[in-house]
Amino acid sequence: MNYTYYFYFDVVTKILEAFRNGTKRVCLSLDLNLSEKVWQIEEDRLILDNDMFIDMKKLESISSFKNKIFVFQNNKLRPVEVRSDGYYKLVPTSSAPTLEINGIKMHRSKEIDPLTDAKLKTRLVVAANDQVLDTCGGLGYSAIFALKAGAKKVISTEKSPAVIKIRNLNPWLKKHADKRLEMVHADITREIDRFENSMFNSVIHDPPRFTSATGDLYGRKFYDALFRIMTSRSKLFHYTGSPKKIKSKDKFIKNTMKRLDQSGFKTLCFHDNLQGIYAQKN
Repeated sequence: MNYTYYFYFDVVTKILEAFRNGTKRVCLSLDLNLSEKVWQIEEDRLILDNDMFIDMKKLESISSFKNKIFVFQNNKLRPVEVRSDGYYKLVPTSSAPTLEINGIKMHRSKEIDPLTDAKLKTRLVVAANDQVLDTCGGLGYSAIFALKAGAKKVISTEKSPAVIKIRNLNPWLKKHADKRLEMVHADITREIDRFENSMFNSVIHDPPRFTSATGDLYGRKFYDALFRIMTSRSKLFHYTGSPKKIKSKDKFIKNTMKRLDQSGFKTLCFHDNLQGIYAQKN
């Protein structure tokens, strides 16, 4: 078996402190907070599973990186990052890791952890036996909670090859692998045209923050397409974020809600705690 372990600042600090204090056992998670167990320290190495180990020199070499995760596999440490059209990396939190692109976190992680955020957004719109569309799926946390809510089918789309590569290195989605989940590598602004009318009972629309490059995801044409593929009495959550502390009365939110209304959505409401808009197709 090809074992994989994850190391980052807090974990490495705990191991090195135990080693320097002469402690022979240390309790911690090496799978990004999915589980926790006691690991043995022998001489200058941390003993892993199946007679594997990592020595303290290797850990010291990454001990100064505070917001970077390293994967240890085949006796090598490498950062969970991709350098392509931008700089993508997996960043540790107190629960599941978050994705960071060019220094901007794609999940809220200060006032709320990524899992709780995904759970609350999903719970707002997804019911048992729903067919769910999760746009701009990222690391897949919303898809996970849609499955937990009892969805019969979840289609999660992601455009970026870099994000998909990072996601495939994140053990959280692997743990929740499910035949009800279909991960699609596609641009949702084009992929949406292949979906049938009234196909989805709920939609989690979680686009990157609004820029000239992402504007189509906030446009009337895309909202019209969302309305078309949603059933009557279906629900939408549209994340907008608050890069400048957006409030419900701000022009950006007002204009976004206006376009949704023009596309036919009703019961529009901006949720400050979730930084997004709730809407229904009646």
